[in-house]
Amino acid sequence: MEILTLKKRKYFVEAAKGYKAVTNGVVIQAALRLPCADFPPSAIACGYTATKKLGKAHLRNYTKRRLREVARALLPVGGVAGVNYVFIGRHNTTTLNFAYLQRKAAAALQDINRQIVDDIAQKNAQVPDNTTD
Repeated sequence: MEILTLKKRKYFVEAAKGYKAVTNGVVIQAALRLPCADFPPSAIACGYTATKKLGKAHLRNYTKRRLREVARALLPVGGVAGVNYVFIGRHNTTTLNFAYLQRKAAAALQDINRQIVDDIAQKNAQVPDNTTD
């Protein structure tokens, strides 16, 4: 499965309006992607961000490097095609044990995917079936 990088602000804003899971070391946001020219429908797109509240540039870069590695490990097995994910660093992302950070991110990813599946199932249940005569 192909994992692409989100680079445009509009995708980060869409994810902020979508699903969200917060854990000790990372916040994961996600949004279902509408068909567009930027990404193929079978791809997973992922972005990474760290605010200036985390510290100087070297700390923000280190935070994003750790988030990239977590996403690289988790998304091929736990990601859903057609979804944009945004990993947001928290104040302790740089200091947490990496294995612990991966476990927490995996739990958050499962929570987000469950929210997405439940929402899709609920929307499909609301659509009336007009195929019978």
